Amino acid sequence: MRLFPGLPRILQTIAAGAALVASFSVSAQNVICYNCPPEWADWATQIKTIKEKTGITVPPDNKNSGQALAQIMAEKASPVADFTYVGVTFGIEAKKNDIITPYKPTGWNDVPAGLKDPEGYWTTIHSGTMGLMVNVDALKGKPVPRSWQDLLKPEYKGLIGYLDPASAFVGYVGAVAVNQALGGTLDNFTPGINFFKSLQKNHPIVPKQTSYARLLSGEIPILFGYDFDAYRAKYKDKANVAFVIPAEGTVTVPYVVSLVKNGPNQANAKKVLDFLLSNEGQAIWANAYLRPVRASAISKEAEARFLPAAEYARAKSVDYGKMADVQRQFSERYLAEVK
Repeated sequence: MRLFPGLPRILQTIAAGAALVASFSVSAQNVICYNCPPEWADWATQIKTIKEKTGITVPPDNKNSGQALAQIMAEKASPVADFTYVGVTFGIEAKKNDIITPYKPTGWNDVPAGLKDPEGYWTTIHSGTMGLMVNVDALKGKPVPRSWQDLLKPEYKGLIGYLDPASAFVGYVGAVAVNQALGGTLDNFTPGINFFKSLQKNHPIVPKQTSYARLLSGEIPILFGYDFDAYRAKYKDKANVAFVIPAEGTVTVPYVVSLVKNGPNQANAKKVLDFLLSNEGQAIWANAYLRPVRASAISKEAEARFLPAAEYARAKSVDYGKMADVQRQFSERYLAEVK
């Protein structure tokens, strides 16, 4: 009995697609990255330049940090990815789970000690400062919020978005920033949890993936996000977007790259990581308004577009190892009490 007449055709299509993916991923000049979204941190330009300078193709990938880590874990016995780009806590977690392998890219010695694993399991390539990205036009006359507490005002109902803090690294960073700013610590997330519970009254939008386009369109007028995306929106995409470092304070965090353990194309993946830390690779981050880990790569023109240093004085670093250790505990509590 034929349960589903179209099944053979579907299986044939799936098989053909699988063969195409397989041939694509094993190509000597392809390096598979997990979590290299073209809309995020100007990976589009970085990927294009890597191709031009090295001949290596890095297909864009729209996972977030949590999804990248989960998939590498699932594929541990037969890795697909060659390298991954994640928030620092996920890099620390990846090392604990034995799914990445040490590599010290060219330029590694120029990276400050606190921004790299001493054995080379993960290396920072840039950092970002968490704050509020605000599409001023989409507020339709409402004032630009200046603090975390402002977001609890009824006038912002339906206007606020933040990435899922139980999945996306940027979402977790937002939660840590709020919690620290409102008197919490990495051992006490109650102030942050209470904030998110109160924020639910304003019906926030909580996507899992980067929502830059939704900010530009005005669908999400106020979005928890990094300084570099706000500056990109303002200076590159010419949108009326403001970046606010909340009055109570915030955090700055690094993003890191790692080689996947037993990845199928490690030789070329190493070349990509070398490029990301090179003068040219670092300058691409700087011109996209990120803080490259090698500060000498920032041009005076790019630096002039950042908020004044007095504003950034409210942005602090945290114990990133501790931040990684408590991430799962926070996520479980958020899912149980907020979501």
